[in-house]
Amino acid sequence: MMSSMCMRNLFFYLTVGCLMLFPMASSGADSAKALSLKDTLDRALEANLGLKRSQEEVRAAQEIKKSRITEFLPTLSTSYDYLHRNKELTQELTGLVGADFVVRPDDEYTFVTSFTQPVFRGFSLINQYKIADLGLDAAELSQKVVRQDVILDAKNAYYSVLKTQKLLGVAEQRITQIAAQKDVAENFYEVGMSPLNNLLQAQASLANARQDFIVAKNNLEIAKSQFNIVLRRRVNAPVDIQNILDYEPFVHDIDYCLSAARENRLEITVADLEVEIAGKEVNLARKDYYPSINLTGKYTRIGDEYKVDGGEAISDAASWDIQATAQWDFWEWGRTTFGIREKLHRLSQAQYRRSEILDNIDLDVKTAFLRTKESEKNIITVEKAIEQAKENFRINQERFKEQVATTTDVLDAQTLLSNTLTNYFNALYDFKISKATLFRTMGQEVME
Repeated sequence: MMSSMCMRNLFFYLTVGCLMLFPMASSGADSAKALSLKDTLDRALEANLGLKRSQEEVRAAQEIKKSRITEFLPTLSTSYDYLHRNKELTQELTGLVGADFVVRPDDEYTFVTSFTQPVFRGFSLINQYKIADLGLDAAELSQKVVRQDVILDAKNAYYSVLKTQKLLGVAEQRITQIAAQKDVAENFYEVGMSPLNNLLQAQASLANARQDFIVAKNNLEIAKSQFNIVLRRRVNAPVDIQNILDYEPFVHDIDYCLSAARENRLEITVADLEVEIAGKEVNLARKDYYPSINLTGKYTRIGDEYKVDGGEAISDAASWDIQATAQWDFWEWGRTTFGIREKLHRLSQAQYRRSEILDNIDLDVKTAFLRTKESEKNIITVEKAIEQAKENFRINQERFKEQVATTTDVLDAQTLLSNTLTNYFNALYDFKISKATLFRTMGQEVME
């Protein structure tokens, strides 16, 4: 009997121990699967289609540059012709009856190998190469710009999930607190210690809290879906990320931010390249003011058989020649001038666009700076009010139980607590998002 009881106790403790260990093991497994911010950024950069497109644009620009190099080199070509005439052409030798010789055979085969070497094209070759080289630089910089945008989008998605998770927790806590208050009000009403309106007020507040919970839950699902899209995962894939509650204040002033943006923003460099490319396009349009000079060479073989090895009526089976040609279209009714003017207008457009970019960068930096400082101040302000709101809610609960406070007092205290927590989490994660945006506007790539 004693042995049997010991065995049952041992089984009980083992079962309880396993049940206690199971959630711990599960929690450890979940924690191991949780994505950090660094993991999120790496996966977003690896999967983003916009970044892949920009990489292809860089490869295309590389091929254009290689193509422009080949235009400096000679072009080699070859041809093989066969010509059949209805009859051969003969001519009688003077003084010899019946002595005819073939002047033109009925079958003629021609093999030609030639080269063309551009000598001068009105500086068009060098300008085309410089444009291609600048285009490659612009494509590489644009790829880095896209990379910075992807990093910002991934941070926004990450912090948005964390924020909506916290707000959902606040909404859930509100339901729990109001439900407890409703139960107390219901018990007091049943024993005649509280009027009906206290109970009705608690019930209405509970219904509103549940509605807010549904909205918060949907907001979390939307944030998770956006997170999955940024990482190019299934839209309904589960999202498990590591929480981040700490923050580091932003210590720089607005002048530092504006100066850093002017120094680091790649968009400014891209705009400079576009202005330079437009200038080269103007020079390229001037090519028709100059003659075009080419050097050509040709090696020819002719024969009356497919071997092109001479034959009857073919005195010279093989020949070659070299020719230099200068061509100049000196009158085109102003076509070249009109083309140059068009390119000059394009150059002005590029210069205006650069100025617009500078203005927009300054505005973006200042806006992000003010948003960051605003959120940072809100964190400090609201952080101190959380404990005060919690204590205020606790006191009003106790006073209601002692019947020295009303349901309105308790619900107001609960609303104050929920709003304070909501404001805190909004300020915390809005600060992180604004700070990430500020780094982006400053042209700094921060992977954390």
